[in-house]
Amino acid sequence: MAITIKQLVKLLNHDLELEYSAAIQYINHAAVMTGAAYGNIIKELKIHTNEEIQHAMILADQIDFFKGKPSVVVGEIRTSEDNQEMLRQDLEGEQDAISRYKVRIEQAEELKEFALAQQLRSILANEQEHAMDLKQALGE
Repeated sequence: MAITIKQLVKLLNHDLELEYSAAIQYINHAAVMTGAAYGNIIKELKIHTNEEIQHAMILADQIDFFKGKPSVVVGEIRTSEDNQEMLRQDLEGEQDAISRYKVRIEQAEELKEFALAQQLRSILANEQEHAMDLKQALGE
């Protein structure tokens, strides 16, 4: 069954909520992560934070463009006392985002919303970079 713009906007709002939570989670993890071995990834997490906020701004603008109301709800935020667990939580979030944005791109293209698809491709590429950074930090 074909997706409608209204349905796509609802899905984009869910993505927006998860971008908010990703930014907050990265802020928390960068602040509480300790140990000299984590210095480089802490710097990366701070960069990821800003990029997630940029993703949220792009999504909010796109939702507004399609006459939707950008959500102000924040998705689930995961925390831990363990550095490795924090990195795993972040990686799981990125892998989820990658899966969702691949589907979202297909949905946008199905609706012939190619500019939206291009914006989503940019976000997807960024999320894949985040996943690579996290995998490297985890030694995967």
